[in-house]
Amino acid sequence: MSGENGAGGRGAKGAPPEQLALIRESVRRAKEPRAKPRTWRGAALAEHLPVARVLVDKGVLHLDRYFDYAVPAELDADAQPGVRVRVRFGAGRHRVREGRREGGGLIDGFIVERRAESDYAGPLAALAQVVSPEPVLGPELLGLARAVADRYAGSLADVLQLAVPPRNARAERQPSPPPLPPPAAPGPGSWARYEHGPAFLEALASGGAPRAVWHALPGPRWSEELARAVAATLASGRGALVVVPDGRTAARVDTALTALLGEGRHVLLTADAGPEKRYRQWLAVRRGSVRAVVGTRAAMFAPVSDLGLVAIWDDGDDSHSEPHAPQPHAREVLLLRAAQDRCGFLLGGWSCTVEAAQLVESGWARPLAAGREQVRAAAPLVRTVGDQELARDEAARAARLPSLAWQVAREGLRHGPVLVQVPRRGYVPRLACAQCRAPARCRHCAGPLEAREGADGTLRCGWCGREEEAWHCPECGAFRLRAQVVGARRTAEELGRAFPAVPVRTSGREHVLDTVPGTPALVVSTPGAEPVAEGGYAAALLLDGWAMLGRPDLRAGEDALRRWIAAAALVRPQTAGGTVVVVAEPTLRPVQALVRWDPVGHAVRELAERAELGFPPVSRMASVAGAPEAVAEFLRSAGLPPEAEVLGPVPLPVTPAGRPRRTGAPPPGERWERALVRVPPGRGAALAAALKAAQAARTVRGGEAVRVRIDPPDIG
Repeated sequence: MSGENGAGGRGAKGAPPEQLALIRESVRRAKEPRAKPRTWRGAALAEHLPVARVLVDKGVLHLDRYFDYAVPAELDADAQPGVRVRVRFGAGRHRVREGRREGGGLIDGFIVERRAESDYAGPLAALAQVVSPEPVLGPELLGLARAVADRYAGSLADVLQLAVPPRNARAERQPSPPPLPPPAAPGPGSWARYEHGPAFLEALASGGAPRAVWHALPGPRWSEELARAVAATLASGRGALVVVPDGRTAARVDTALTALLGEGRHVLLTADAGPEKRYRQWLAVRRGSVRAVVGTRAAMFAPVSDLGLVAIWDDGDDSHSEPHAPQPHAREVLLLRAAQDRCGFLLGGWSCTVEAAQLVESGWARPLAAGREQVRAAAPLVRTVGDQELARDEAARAARLPSLAWQVAREGLRHGPVLVQVPRRGYVPRLACAQCRAPARCRHCAGPLEAREGADGTLRCGWCGREEEAWHCPECGAFRLRAQVVGARRTAEELGRAFPAVPVRTSGREHVLDTVPGTPALVVSTPGAEPVAEGGYAAALLLDGWAMLGRPDLRAGEDALRRWIAAAALVRPQTAGGTVVVVAEPTLRPVQALVRWDPVGHAVRELAERAELGFPPVSRMASVAGAPEAVAEFLRSAGLPPEAEVLGPVPLPVTPAGRPRRTGAPPPGERWERALVRVPPGRGAALAAALKAAQAARTVRGGEAVRVRIDPPDIG
């Protein structure tokens, strides 16, 4: 023990020569400046382009710009434009040591570019870490994200949160397969049913960039036709992107593409794939291994190389509208991509939105439709049941199922399944004329009139808040109003009692069916959840049409027609006995468009009416919602364009405690107001810039937050 203590007391002088050499080498290395992780104090900078311009992941508007950081020499090889990095953000000027700014919290970001020098005169902080050398943010995607942020008055960081999926290290380490050679150009197939269908495919296959609004014929062949458009684009050596509303629709297009092209030429980007598989497929697209993408809303930003075609199916579906900031719509993002990449554009669906009609009317896109003979051959027979028939129908008053609908269902069940569409719960009707059913609108701004709570019966505009004391219908002169009735909740049980020997299947929010067999059955579904029947439905009953037509929404008629046509398109053609019964007033414009199977004509007339009244999409509109004082102060401080018209503010419905909160609704228990800002055509960019600047200034001052949304889908 004493010997050991004595040896330990000798220190370094009594150490063996080998240990002394090791100590001297350690001391020598300690005197050299060594890079420390995340600080890099005293580390040498990169010799070439030592400054990195970084987009930090701070989704606040007043920080929506780039920041310069020093690039340490050890990170030079990996710190390339487009890679993910971590940086220290928030350090002040006083925290400088050895020429480096230090302090601040670690935050994620992307390197946008490398520069020889910085525009900032002070000391720079160094990059803390290169998270991955994989470049995930290319210049095309960055330009698209900036355009989307400017259009929707949002921040670039928020858009990139939607555009670039979270990193998965395991998927990143796996190599992507080598790209396959371009396939042969496909034949026209069922595109021959359309007047200019073969010419559209030929233009894509030859490297052209045609732009079309496609009015698809009813039936199941639309997915094959969409796959042929993608195959024609791939044949030209370019890429294609298809965005659809939901996973069920994406699976149908995926199946059609696999049958036409085989495996390995496209990927399916949906949330069902899981984070690792989704990121691996996204990387395959980013690396150029795969040039065709089919996916839901988030796929609108997919980094397809050498893009030749962007396509969207059923652009009127609510699922195409992103609920997260800055809440872009897939259709508008694809329009920006078509202009940015000068590629082809295809907007398809069984119905036609007003925005699609505007693209055709402006000449930006060409219509792609079939002749009336082809439409009549593919569409089912549509019959209507109006108020007068319901009043005289004893069966309808007793069981809520009109005699005509009961007869059509009974006949259809002899040959196959019958679809029954009922409105989902929560459809709130708006006021309409009791005689002609024309919507009750404000005389000042043409907004929807609402009945105030209480017994006085005073009407108030849902947009500008003005009261209407002596309303009368401008169409027929009547003075009575009617609130439409929401459909019954026990439709499936009532049909089960009416047809006791027939199985009843339901498809809705809790359980959505994808397909049903072609055997006789009653399929009760909410709009948008209709399953596909093998061989098509023998008949369809569209119940409670007033519940959809009477919703307090500018798009109520357009949306009702779109949902009716989507259900009717699953029914067999009239030549095969397919029949559709819609329970709604037959004189109304959407019902007439369904009977004639003319959604394009309905959209064109709706567009002309909106142009006359100054409604979107002819005008651009934004909503500002928040606490009453915050909204008033925001509107006063915002430098709105001189042409801007402010409608409101009006109070928003209070969200009850314990209820699920809708996107954009106030927090439970809080009382919010909403104002609408409307500008004429051509001033949308100025409006977005003014609102973005006002929101950024308000954030700096620490004022109470307000919610700004460009082109809100539900303006009443």
